[in-house]
Amino acid sequence: MIDWNKAIEFATTGNPQPTRRVEKTEAEWQALLTPEQYAITRQKGTERAGTGELCNIYEAGKYNCVCCNTQLFDSTIKFDSGTGWPSFTQPIEENAIAYHKDVSYGMVRVEVTCNTCDAHLGHVFPDGPPPSGLRYCINSASMKLEK
Repeated sequence: MIDWNKAIEFATTGNPQPTRRVEKTEAEWQALLTPEQYAITRQKGTERAGTGELCNIYEAGKYNCVCCNTQLFDSTIKFDSGTGWPSFTQPIEENAIAYHKDVSYGMVRVEVTCNTCDAHLGHVFPDGPPPSGLRYCINSASMKLEK
């Protein structure tokens, strides 16, 4: 199980090796994604709180990366954090997510990306429920639900 100390360790000393890698040119990503998906996943954007289509969906399934279809999260660990973004307590596999120190906007956070294709997903915070205590705060536009 990944906890806050492990997330910080990955962000500072290196991430686990992904199972596979997917790399495309910027033109290929733009052709594959909607403008919103591209802005969020490839340019590190974010959607406004409460606007993402996956915020209030709790159906059974897997949440996959919209760019490369890598399974990221399972619906069984999704919870309502009240933040306006889909929130999860753990990735589906330890090596599904990469962690990066983010010092943008005058604060220090841990950005999470798809470890397969480097798509920006959101951030992880140490204020989630037990047992991990983590809250992966993820943009809806960076995922698709596989029911």
